[in-house]
Amino acid sequence: MNNYYIQKKPFSIPVPDDKIIREHFGLASIFCGDFSFAHMVAPSGWSEPAQVPEFDEITFIISGKKQFEIDGGIIMLEAGQSICIKKGTRVRYSNPFHEKCEYVSVCIPAFSVDRVHRESK
Repeated sequence: MNNYYIQKKPFSIPVPDDKIIREHFGLASIFCGDFSFAHMVAPSGWSEPAQVPEFDEITFIISGKKQFEIDGGIIMLEAGQSICIKKGTRVRYSNPFHEKCEYVSVCIPAFSVDRVHRESK
């Protein structure tokens, strides 16, 4: 048994609105619940409903910009910037900008539909 795991085929999570999610490590890819690590691309104009997750989420922007609505305030991050949003925080993610946004996210514990608590649109 190895003490490491090389991910060569991340799990592609089907989502609407042409957003791309490729989970490298987590519940969907390797059935690990301690954390998840995903590479994502959000197209221009993308948004999703607000959520109050049961996990901390760290996001690092690779290219483009991403908007975060956190507890009623708006924050915009661009390439090279990162943020940690603590569990139990109401947040809504979007890309209202004219270019796609590429980023990676780490969730602790791992992202799951049961832990995200998305609101209806």
